[in-house]
Amino acid sequence: MAKKKKSFMTPKASRRKARKKRSSVTGRKKKQFTYRGYEVDELKAMPIMPPEEDPSVLSIATLVTSRARRSIARGLSPENEHFISRVRRSSNKTIRTHRRDVPILPEFVGKRIAVHNGQNFVEIDIIPEMIGHYLGEFATTRRGVTHSGPGVGATRSSSHVALK
Repeated sequence: MAKKKKSFMTPKASRRKARKKRSSVTGRKKKQFTYRGYEVDELKAMPIMPPEEDPSVLSIATLVTSRARRSIARGLSPENEHFISRVRRSSNKTIRTHRRDVPILPEFVGKRIAVHNGQNFVEIDIIPEMIGHYLGEFATTRRGVTHSGPGVGATRSSSHVALK
């Protein structure tokens, strides 16, 4: 049997190894989501509109984009209010709706909503990054056109289409 040769590490190599060990990332932590500096739990505790007696109170309406803020400030329609109450009451089942103009509120996070796109219902899992957007933005109504080969009655020149 051949003897194993002992290898000694030079001081320079040991420093390099220690430096490499210190700099390596042990495990990546998932970054906590914040919307305009507030975490989801803090957003869920906020009211949708500030109270009339003290308009300086921080609310969801003051944080969302101007378009969503305007629709909330004007007052949501009775149908949208009904939809929001349905979301609040629901447990883990999917809520089907035709209401595409409802701004996504923090209390929707974690819910599953099926939004109608004109032909069928598109199921959406609401995640924190969607806060402030509208439901209709996530159920597209238009499809991309996919062309096939030339059909019956096509001109003779269209049969000479390049293959690439």
